[in-house]
Amino acid sequence: MSCASTLLQVAVATPLVAALALAFSKWLPCGAKKAIAGVGFVVPALIAIALLCAFPCAEKISGYAFYSSCEMLGVPSLGIWLQFGLNGISLPLFLMAAVVGVAAGLRALSTKNVELRGLYYAVTLVMFGGVLGVFSAIDVFSFYIFHEFALIPTFVAILLWGGYGRKTTAITMAIYLTLGAMISLAGLFALYFAGAGAGEYGFSFLGIAQAVANGMVLNGDVSVIFALLLFGFGILVSLFPFHSWAPDTYAVAPTPISMLHAGVLKKFGLYGLIQLGALALPLGLADWQNWIIWLALGNIVLIGLITMTQKDLKQMVAYSSVMHMGPIFLGIAAFAISGGDVAGLGGAVVLMFAHGLSVALLFHLGQSVYDRTGTYDMTKMGGLTAKAPVLAAFFVAATMASIGLPGFANFWGELTIFTSLADIQPAWLLGAIVLSIVISAIYGLRAVAKIFYGKNTGVALSDEAFENVRDITVSERLPALILFAALVVVGFVPSLITKNIDATLKADFAPAAKVFCAENCGAEAADEDVIILDGPLPVLPAVPADNCESCGEGKELILAKNITVTVSGAVEEEGDFVLSAEDATLLKALELAKADSEATFAVVLRVTARIPVDLDELRNGDVEDVPLEDGDKISVE
Repeated sequence: MSCASTLLQVAVATPLVAALALAFSKWLPCGAKKAIAGVGFVVPALIAIALLCAFPCAEKISGYAFYSSCEMLGVPSLGIWLQFGLNGISLPLFLMAAVVGVAAGLRALSTKNVELRGLYYAVTLVMFGGVLGVFSAIDVFSFYIFHEFALIPTFVAILLWGGYGRKTTAITMAIYLTLGAMISLAGLFALYFAGAGAGEYGFSFLGIAQAVANGMVLNGDVSVIFALLLFGFGILVSLFPFHSWAPDTYAVAPTPISMLHAGVLKKFGLYGLIQLGALALPLGLADWQNWIIWLALGNIVLIGLITMTQKDLKQMVAYSSVMHMGPIFLGIAAFAISGGDVAGLGGAVVLMFAHGLSVALLFHLGQSVYDRTGTYDMTKMGGLTAKAPVLAAFFVAATMASIGLPGFANFWGELTIFTSLADIQPAWLLGAIVLSIVISAIYGLRAVAKIFYGKNTGVALSDEAFENVRDITVSERLPALILFAALVVVGFVPSLITKNIDATLKADFAPAAKVFCAENCGAEAADEDVIILDGPLPVLPAVPADNCESCGEGKELILAKNITVTVSGAVEEEGDFVLSAEDATLLKALELAKADSEATFAVVLRVTARIPVDLDELRNGDVEDVPLEDGDKISVE
């Protein structure tokens, strides 16, 4: 195990160890409690930055760096044991979790007049450790367990330190999230028993990625499995219409908990849909893409309109968080809509990263506004810029980031998702999706105008009290500066995270992209299709040819006419050549390539006519002539 792998484990363990220390710190002075909590919040952030710098040169196993495992914590014979690692998708989300966590921690440390201060810090630290585990654990059940582990502090924090209606809110949240957790767990079990848990790395993201690359064929109904994951994760992510638990939860919870839950923990389901659903169940995603589109539009349009009506600042930020889940779901759906273009998935990951930072910043600044006005009611505020210009500047910047203004990380995520949806049908849906920017601008700028501009209304603050308002303190500026800096740095240099995301998506999602290509590449001709064979000929489902009486029931068929053969391995020459009439057979084309016996063959079959070929005969070498046409082009790479 490398030093970097140990650092990853330390990053997850440090908040949990600090929380445990605080549980036995009843007699410690307040300063000592703050010091212990500070270590628990700051150390993971520093490690996350170090891992980001080390990732490009780190040794990788199928794209996963900093790999480590502990077979004692699990049942290896069942393919289940604790494993850690980061790939290009999980790395930026782990970094986001660490940055939001340190900002939320600093917010917690600066909170005044809080009861049971040591427990308050410990609960926040446990939640922080849980969200770090969500994005660093690569075995699927540990990924799930860390999420449930991080949910418990949310419930405890709302009951102990929440606002008005906290008991009802906590119970409602528990009901919804328990339902979502049970449905998603059923989906994970179904995926496991369908055959995704075999292999050297067991039931893990790494093991599934390798199995997909090797042509894994699942035993279960992929559409049903994907539906379980979609709706289970969807409830946890507040996908419309399963969203009603989220706004009240974020509004009632203590601000550090709202920052961690809305900013980080909510990305659990989206991350799972990408790493499991889109990767291992592409046909399931294709079956449910229309559902995703319409439900995501519910988040964007309906929840967006509700957000516009909010007078309570914290409720507005809470509803906006729910609204912005819509474009991320659309980025996942774009993988199927575009026929396998991974740009939408990349945009979804970037927007998850950026949204986590921007919504945490808005919650933090909203608390600062409350601390100065004594209310979240925006109609009772006004003119705060005159007394708190730094607070106003941060709030305007956070609003611009949330809208997706160029210069902030959000811009790249939204732009990539919108462009990846160019093929969406009907075309007017794209206009409805872009409406999210307009809605965000309306409610965001209206909040800025009501809170910071105009004159003091005299309702929340009398003229005398208004004169005594002071700008945000150093302890408030530091979390805001950390979150703002991360948004701007990635906004101006997006390649810091996108190069790793792109590399992982292109490498790991190529087999899934080929599945979509098989369904969509030949869409211009009614009877055209594409089938991909990669490596040893896999078992494909029977594809009966039209009017083919001799095929026999249940035959496995290749339906091909125009064939491009790509050979990786030992080849005599590279380049393109055209078959002559004498050479126009698949077997002859492979002979011309002169690859050795250990070479891997990737055969792309573009179907413009339906010609049946029995795969068993082809495997056994009994097929001597696969019909092609004179002039077909063969590419040897």
